[in-house]
Amino acid sequence: MSTPPRRTLRSQAWFGGDSKDSFIHRSWMKNNGLPNDAFDGRPVIGICNTFSELTPCNAHFRGLVEHIKAGVLEAGGLPLEFPVFSCGESNLRPTAMLFRNLASMDVEESIRGNPMDGVVLMAGCDKTTPSLLMGAASCDLPTILISGGPMLNGKFRGMDIGSGTDVWKFSEDVRAGVMSRDDFMAAENAMSRSPGHCMTMGTASTMASMAESLGVTLPGNAAYPAVDAHRARLARLTGRRIVAMVHEDLRLSQVLTKKAFANAIRMNAAIGGSTNAVVHLLAIAGRVGVNLTLDCWDHFGRDVPTLVNLMPSGQYLMEDFCYAGGIPAVMQELSDVLDLDVLTVTGRNLGEAIAGARNYNPDVIRPRGNPLLAHGGIAVLRGNLAPNGAILKPSAASPELMRHRGRAVVFNSIEDYKARVDDPALDIDESCVMVLQNCGPKGYPGMAEVGNMALPKKLLERGVRDMVRISDARMSGTAFGTVVLHAAPEAAVGGPIALVRDGDAIELDVEARRLHVDVSDDELARRKAAWSAPAPAMKGGYQSLYVERVLQADRGADLDFLVGCRGHDVPRESH
Repeated sequence: MSTPPRRTLRSQAWFGGDSKDSFIHRSWMKNNGLPNDAFDGRPVIGICNTFSELTPCNAHFRGLVEHIKAGVLEAGGLPLEFPVFSCGESNLRPTAMLFRNLASMDVEESIRGNPMDGVVLMAGCDKTTPSLLMGAASCDLPTILISGGPMLNGKFRGMDIGSGTDVWKFSEDVRAGVMSRDDFMAAENAMSRSPGHCMTMGTASTMASMAESLGVTLPGNAAYPAVDAHRARLARLTGRRIVAMVHEDLRLSQVLTKKAFANAIRMNAAIGGSTNAVVHLLAIAGRVGVNLTLDCWDHFGRDVPTLVNLMPSGQYLMEDFCYAGGIPAVMQELSDVLDLDVLTVTGRNLGEAIAGARNYNPDVIRPRGNPLLAHGGIAVLRGNLAPNGAILKPSAASPELMRHRGRAVVFNSIEDYKARVDDPALDIDESCVMVLQNCGPKGYPGMAEVGNMALPKKLLERGVRDMVRISDARMSGTAFGTVVLHAAPEAAVGGPIALVRDGDAIELDVEARRLHVDVSDDELARRKAAWSAPAPAMKGGYQSLYVERVLQADRGADLDFLVGCRGHDVPRESH
């Protein structure tokens, strides 16, 4: 049998031959000690590192990247690390979502403009996973992702506490007068006790799970804690695997198919994943040319039960999920509704990749016959209040509020909300519907995680812990409650949510997928005629570009000119 011809690598356009340009490229690279045979045609692997000390979730990546490099070297590749903008959720203002698209541009242009044949994406904090996948999808080289892993479980006075989820609970308990401020401050030191990202099923863990469900990571990627030795082993195996992917020419577009996205949507339902996965998967699909719509979330996920008993929907945390079997175990439980023939970065189909996975704790990963929620997923709501759609997470909502009619109490900005929510004179009770305007993609700008509005103090003091809340904003994946999000079109572009007034009757019917404000079309038209767009928060700079070109939430909130795959053709010579 004849040996197949060796494929010409993309990096050889820089390093191959004996021209002046190749001399320049090789010579400069040698100033770090690289020997001649580093450029002999071995695959050059770019390692896209989102390390930043301002991104606590990713601050341990300095050590993790060394294991990836070792794996690349062991497989005969040349690892070259490069930094990109790091979207840290915990510190970045006004919101990390504002910069997701900017980071994706950094990733895309870094990949396309540099001599690499394959890419390892190092993701962790919420927006780093989608931004890296978006940028890489627009280039379509052989690509594999590894997550940094979740933190160990928080431990506070004999109980496990979860990042984000327990912050919201404790904060409301303090405002209600049932938790002391000293106890609240003591919990701060007990919550984040190791490197890694949120250990609840917040957005970081959800997007790591989505990446694994899409098939762009090695099996087991999502759940192993950042400090577990298996995380380092996974990094080394990831480094080895990307070299093989280059030789196989296994590109991202071959993995990110419509069937893979359908699998991920079903898995998001099963894990009780973050509502943020909606805008992120829509944006990733847009970059690779897959026709994914908001309605796909209902079509593929509505009848899938929530099986993973993790905060904020359930009881446990990511460390428990890891030891129970992680994503592969959930996939085995859902094998009859998943497409097991889809290709993964392992080079095998999904069924082969998860073969042998087992569930080691049926309380953490519930069997199909004993789900946490019979119908999980993301509910896509429509009506005259959100004609292009809004979403709600049933597993995080109160069952008694899933069908509700109430009087609107409207806040026209997050600043207005903060100024008035605890005013004893605020005319509100638990039957009301809180409405927050002007916090969508253009309005905030960046669509901040402010949709899970804390309840008025006077209601918390009476023991009220949930109300229907509606906004054009997002909420943290660690949050909970009967919260309607991503209303589209948003208020800042004159969407119907901008026209709601105090006292309007609002109807929510999750089963019927209906969101309606009981105001006539004529009255809404009169209000629209009197409406004027809010002034932009900033003139000039990236924020101005963002506001001018960002798409609405139902289209993934990407910038319109970034949608699509532009490929990885070698840029023209510069010398």
